[in-house]
Order: sequence, then structure tokens, then C-alpha cells
Amino acid sequence: MKLLHIDSSILGDNSASRQLSREVVKTWQAAEPGVVVTYRDLAADAISHFSATTLVAAGTAAELRNAAQQHEADLSAQALAEFLAADAVVIAAPMYNFTIPTQLKAWIDRIAVAGQTFRYTEAGPEGLCGGKKVVIVSTSGGLHVGQPTGTAHEDYLKVLFGFLGITDIEFVRAHGLAYGDEVRTKAMSDAQAHISEQLFAAA
Repeated sequence: MKLLHIDSSILGDNSASRQLSREVVKTWQAAEPGVVVTYRDLAADAISHFSATTLVAAGTAAELRNAAQQHEADLSAQALAEFLAADAVVIAAPMYNFTIPTQLKAWIDRIAVAGQTFRYTEAGPEGLCGGKKVVIVSTSGGLHVGQPTGTAHEDYLKVLFGFLGITDIEFVRAHGLAYGDEVRTKAMSDAQAHISEQLFAAA
């Protein structure tokens, strides 16, 4: 089994999403010792944002690309190949200003590719990534689930991966982290309990 682990927080070791995503992967490895993990840190090794150069690179033959275009093409190809190869994806998705980090959005723009991860048909769009499992570690300072303020965070990710054909999506949540030490401690404890007691209960 191949597992892709994505971190996107800019907070390094102080990041709740990083701590919990590591816990998810560690627990997954314990449940399935043969799992092969590919790790990508989108903050430490950021993918450049989608640009005109990215589009031009995709539409230019390899032998005709300049250095900048080739770099963009390589970034896209590597990110897409990692995603396509993965049977499961663990994504740490903290909330920044009511949405996901721009680093994570840059990665999404590289893996949402017509003809590769989705396609348009006469009957409408069709996702091509069915069969993958996605675990999203969702963290936030406030409480936004089910509220308008959460639409561009968890709701967006559900729509995006659903568009790619992925229906097996599970959230590990630690919210209200800015509400004081007691609330933060409980939120992290509840998230860790969810990981150990429920996420892999069937493993």
C-alpha cells in the first residue's frame, strides 16, 4: 500500500496539524506494517503557485521548453505522479483566514488535471481517482464546522476530492485551538483518540 503524507502548516513543530498528521501516519503504519510512505512538506519545500508559465509549460513540447518552463513542468509531473500512485492520502489542512493554506492550494492546482484526475463527458464531469482514501487533518483556532466561515475550508476540500471521484474522505478535527489551554488540550486529546480508536478500528 502506498500512502502520500502532505503537510502544509507554516508553524513547524508548533503546528497542531503536523502533530496530528504524523500521528495518523504512525498509527496507519502500525496497522499496516507494509505501507510505503511518501512525504511532502509544502511549507518547507513549497510548490510555486499556478501561473501563466505553468500553463505554457504544459502546452509546450519538452524539447522546446526554456528552463523556467521545464521547472514548472517537472513540479507538476512529480506532484501528479505522487498523487496518482497513492492508495491513500493524509493531508494536514489548517485553516488560515477561513480557508486552506495557499501552499496546499498550489499543490491542489497541480493534481487537479483534466484527463488525469478528472474528465468532462457528455454526461458531465467524471472523477478518475475513485478507490483512494483521503484523511484530512482539519485544525482551526475557532469553531467553523457547519458554519458559513467553514465553507472554504472543509467543504471546499470535500467538493474538490469528490470532483476527482474520491468518496472515502474522513476528517480528523482539532478545532477551537485558540479558545484557551483547556479547550486546546481537549481538542487535541479528542483528535488523538479518534485516530487511535476510530480511524483504524477496522484495521
